Amino acid sequence: MGKKEVILNKIEILITNHFSTPEEAFAFFDEDSDGKLSKKEIVKLLKQAEISGFIRGIVASKLIEGYNKDEDALIDWKEFKYAIDEISNA
Repeated sequence: MGKKEVILNKIEILITNHFSTPEEAFAFFDEDSDGKLSKKEIVKLLKQAEISGFIRGIVASKLIEGYNKDEDALIDWKEFKYAIDEISNA
């Protein structure tokens, strides 16, 4: 299993073990309730998923780069759901 798969697996474990639904996880990490996850909020999610502090910022940037379809540097619910579905199907 490569590094990407390990990270995605940790995110999936966090969401399935600590939240009833992906919507609940999204709402929890959306600290300012603006309907979007900022890089800072994604870093918090990664910290909770036990991703090494050294790479959290890099991983957050890569997640935004990979899933942010409207290019606003934020992850909205639709983009988050797409990422979760992709992780779950991996």
